[in-house]
Formats: sequence, C-alpha cells, structure tokens
Amino acid sequence: MNNEKKKAPGASKAFGVLLRFHRERARVSQEALGLKTGYSKSQVAMIERGERRAKGNFVDIADELTGAQGALLAVAEEVTASGIAAWFEDYLWEEAKAAGIHMYENHLIPGPLQTKEYARAVFHSAVPALEDEEIEASITARIARQELFYRKPAPVVTFVLEKAALTKPLGGKGVLRENLLHVLDRAKLRNVEIQVMPENPETHAGLNGPFILLETEERRDQLVYVEGQGGRYFLSEQPDVGDVFARYSTLRAQAHTPEESVRIIEQVAREL
Repeated sequence: MNNEKKKAPGASKAFGVLLRFHRERARVSQEALGLKTGYSKSQVAMIERGERRAKGNFVDIADELTGAQGALLAVAEEVTASGIAAWFEDYLWEEAKAAGIHMYENHLIPGPLQTKEYARAVFHSAVPALEDEEIEASITARIARQELFYRKPAPVVTFVLEKAALTKPLGGKGVLRENLLHVLDRAKLRNVEIQVMPENPETHAGLNGPFILLETEERRDQLVYVEGQGGRYFLSEQPDVGDVFARYSTLRAQAHTPEESVRIIEQVAREL
C-alpha cells in the first residue's frame, strides 16, 4: 500500500474529532445539534466517535451552527472520498498490518475477491440505499484494498467459502461468472488458498456465521473481526480468540481441498 492509501482509514474519526471540537467551543450540546439536524443525541455521539457517517444536510447545518467556517465541510469531503464506512476503518488499519488474513464467508464473495461490477451489485443491494457518490467511492476503495495480495512481505491469505456464496447471481449471471474467474486467478497466487465447503455436511463448525481472523507480523497477536445485524466488533482476549481460530481450523479440515475447490468453482462458472 502506498502512503495515500494508508491515510484513508481514519477520515471519519478525523471528522468526528473536529465536529466535537467546534461543537464544544460553540457550547452546542449533542442534543441541540441533533434537534437541528434531525439526528438523535446518540447518533451525533456516534458521528463524533467516527462510528457513523453524517448524511443529508447534517454537515452544512453543523458547520453553520458551530461556526466552523467551512472546516467541517472540507473534512466531510475526505470522508466521502475515502469510500470507507466509518465502522470499517479500524478493521482496515489492522488488515493493512496483518501477516495472516483468514476469512469465512457464507452468503457472498468476500470483498478482497470481488470484481468492480460484483462490488457495485453488492453496494446497490444496501438497505437503506446508498447515494451514487457513496457507491462509486466505496467501489474504488474496495478494489484498492485488494493490493493486500501483493504486499511485501506477502501476507498469508486464506478463505473458506460456502458454495452458496459462489452461486448467488448478484448483478446477474454474467457478473457472477466474471467474478468466479477472478476468484480462480486469485487462487493461483502462492500466498492464497481458497476452499469451498461441502453442500450437505452432517457437521459444520461455521454455524455462528462469518468472521475474519488477523495475525500480526510476528504472529504474536491475533484478532477476530465479526460483523452482524447488531454491530461490528473485535475479539482480542482469550479464550474467545483461541476458540474462533480453532473453529476456523476445523472449517478448513471440513472443507474441500484447495485443488478440489478450484474444480468446483470452475464447474460453477461453466454452468452459468
């Protein structure tokens, strides 16, 4: 990653810090700002912590109400341009440093393996709907993230995927087929292994849902990242981390081998 890319994560937090500074200097409470912008006090607090992106006319109203004289408007442009969801910035910071990245996914092709058009279909599926500029910025950020495969030293990157993630035709069958061919290209990299789970297993270690495992450069530390309907969080303490790493190890043992998985993905692509 070049220095410009490394600076992208953190834009939402920078905006939040600046918002809080100008709000407190102007002696405007979070509740008062929320009343003016149509946000709740807790939503304003989330924006100030960098956990939520400001939308609509929030920035314009906040800039005027706090007397920021355009400072909030300028930084808000950086948040949109980064294309990175506020809640995902901390994860990307850790991913950029990781020597090992391991993902289990059960309902779509993971971000690092997505093509531009497949990513577009994913973002178009978002509810509530995203603005056009958000979608384009998010696609750019997602594709740029794939530089992780070519970092030096190269990280070890593994995936365990449910077959359902490889057959859902987001964007249409043509888009899916193109993405499957892209996945096969990634599988050829020496630092990448992709495995597909059997369709009808009698036992399955991934019933708790998708997750991402990260290992530090020295492999002294490990992190687990989980996303769900109720939020996103890291696990960094034992025994939780060890339990999820053990779960992933079991998933890899239950999955088809990388060689068998390539043949399965090739067959799915041919049948589209």
